[in-house]
Amino acid sequence: MVIVILGAVALYYSPLIHAQQTVIQVTQTQLVPSSTTQVDPVAIYSVANRSVVTVQGVALDNSGFFPALTGVLGTGFVVTYSNSFYVVTNFHVMDGLENATVTFWDGDAYPAQLVGSDAYSDLAVISVKAPSSEFYPLQLGASSSLMVGEPVVAIGNPYGFSGTITVGNVGQMGRTLQEGTLGGYAIADTIQFSAPINPGNSGGPLLNAAGQVVGITTASASGSQGLGFAIPSDTITRELPSLIHDGKYNGHAYLGVQLADMNYELSQEMGTGVTWGVLVEGVTPGGPASQAGLRAGTENVTVQGQSYIIGGDVIVSLNGNKIVNYDALSAYMERNGVPGQTIQVGIIRQGNQMTVPVQLGTRPSIQLTALIGVQSGSSISL
Repeated sequence: MVIVILGAVALYYSPLIHAQQTVIQVTQTQLVPSSTTQVDPVAIYSVANRSVVTVQGVALDNSGFFPALTGVLGTGFVVTYSNSFYVVTNFHVMDGLENATVTFWDGDAYPAQLVGSDAYSDLAVISVKAPSSEFYPLQLGASSSLMVGEPVVAIGNPYGFSGTITVGNVGQMGRTLQEGTLGGYAIADTIQFSAPINPGNSGGPLLNAAGQVVGITTASASGSQGLGFAIPSDTITRELPSLIHDGKYNGHAYLGVQLADMNYELSQEMGTGVTWGVLVEGVTPGGPASQAGLRAGTENVTVQGQSYIIGGDVIVSLNGNKIVNYDALSAYMERNGVPGQTIQVGIIRQGNQMTVPVQLGTRPSIQLTALIGVQSGSSISL
C-alpha cells in the first residue's frame, strides 16, 4: 500500500548546511539502560532532550493568491561526523528556508546554514555557528533491528511547544509515502509508528528504548490518530557522508517504470491467478527497464473506481526475494539497490514466469520547493 501524504508534520521542505572545520572534543549522549520491550520515557527524555533543537526561518508561500513570506518551524537533532557537529532535520523543513536559525534546549539561538539535502529521502543536514558546549549528539541506532510492536519515543516541537515527548509503538516497517512534488517518485522504506506527532515535529528524533535514534519524524496522515511516519536511521547513516561531503546524495537506484499494486479484482480483470506483485503500467523510454525489455501495459481499464493500464509485466521478485507489493519493492530497492548493479527481476508475462536481468540506473535529480502532502492509489514511479 502506498500512502499519499495529505497532512505534513512541518510546513515546508528544504536543503542543508556546512559545518565548522575545527576539531572538537565529542561528548556522545549516554545511552539509557533498557530492553527492547520496555521503555522509560522519563530516562530517555532526561538524556535526549538537550540534543533536540528548534529549526526556524522564513520561506516563500505560494499557496495563496499572492506569494508571501511565512514563518517556518521544525525540529532537528545533533549528530557527530568526523569530529564535527551537525544538525539533522527534514528536507521539507529546510526547503527554500531563509534566515535559518537553530535554538538549543537552553534557549540559545544561532545562525544555521545548509550543508546538504536529499528530497527523495526527506533529509537535510545543517551546520550551526555555536560553541561546542551547546552540542549534545545523539547516537544513531540500527533501524534494521526494529521490530513491529517495539516501543518508540518521539521528541519535537509541535506547534512551537518545544521539547515535547510522545510515546508509541512501531506499527509497521517499509511503508511508502507518495509525495506529489517528487516527480511521481515515492519516499521509500519509512517506519510507521503510533507516537502522536503534529506540525512542528518534522525533523525530530524517533528513539528506541535505549535512547538511540532509529528514525527521523517526517509526516503524519491527515485526520488520523497515531499514524506517523519516520525516515529510518539506516537511511541517515547511509546518506550522511555524501550529504556532508557532496551536499547531495545520488545513490537512489532507478528502474524507469510506473507501477501499481496487484490485487484480487485486478487479477480477475487481467485473467491471471496472481493477486500479488506489482503491475508494470509504464516503462520510461531509454531507461533501465526499457533497455532490459520489460513490457508496459497497453489497455486502459477501471477497476473499483481506479484506473489501470493492464497488459504489462507483473514483477513478483527481485534477486529471488518475493515482492508482494510496491512497499516491498521500493523498500528492497532502497536498502539493496545500487546504481550500476544488475539485478534479476522475476516477472509474470502472459501467464509465464521468467527472470529478466536489469542494470539499475541513477534516479534523476529534481529541483523543488513545496509542501509535503499524503494520498493513495495511483501509479508511482521507481
